[in-house]
Amino acid sequence: MYTDIEDRVKAYIRNVETFIDKVKSDDLNDAARRIYDLARAYLCDSKYYYEKKEYFTALACIAYAEGLLDSLRLMNFVKDVEWKPLSQLIKRPRVLVAGSFEFLHPGHLALLKEAWNIGEVYVVVSRDKNFEKFKGRKPALNEGERLEVIESVKYVAKAVLGDENDYIKPIIDIKPDIVMLGPDQWITPEKLREELEKRGLKNIKVIKFERRIEPWSSTNIFNALRNRLCNTLL
Repeated sequence: MYTDIEDRVKAYIRNVETFIDKVKSDDLNDAARRIYDLARAYLCDSKYYYEKKEYFTALACIAYAEGLLDSLRLMNFVKDVEWKPLSQLIKRPRVLVAGSFEFLHPGHLALLKEAWNIGEVYVVVSRDKNFEKFKGRKPALNEGERLEVIESVKYVAKAVLGDENDYIKPIIDIKPDIVMLGPDQWITPEKLREELEKRGLKNIKVIKFERRIEPWSSTNIFNALRNRLCNTLL
């Protein structure tokens, strides 16, 4: 019954998020900043009601946020930012990203934002068993905690735990249009495409996010924290 309104509200929310993400809030004066902050508050309200499936209330909130932002644009407080046609936002491609996400850092956010720019982001968080297998140590945060952190990121539509024995299974379950590999992913795009084709998944595009945000990595953060703690104890 609500499929059409659900898709449209989601598109409105996406449009406002994209607009807000491009606004240089530090350049706004006090009055414009208050309007901008109010628009962000209405965006949060809209997302809250959307999650509760109260789509008409969510629509009212996001429409108010859109109007506030439009007033900033028309008064030239915000320049070079335009609304995207809703036809470009409804039924966006599903983009799958996977990783351990032990410590959420700028490198992770750059990856998730890039995936978000392409489509609706689904994240597979590695299980503790597999983390230990690849890293040779226990994670600082367990799989449930890592999942909770990733679910809170605004770029993420849905996050799930991976399969302990079959890394392809979540891809089968989620049915993404695109799989985006991170710069440190253990598998190459070519190898993953080969494995997907063996399972009959021939229409999934595999791409790689090549940009590395130095010096950020979960391993670097873990080692830095360990060294600082050891030095403090000594």
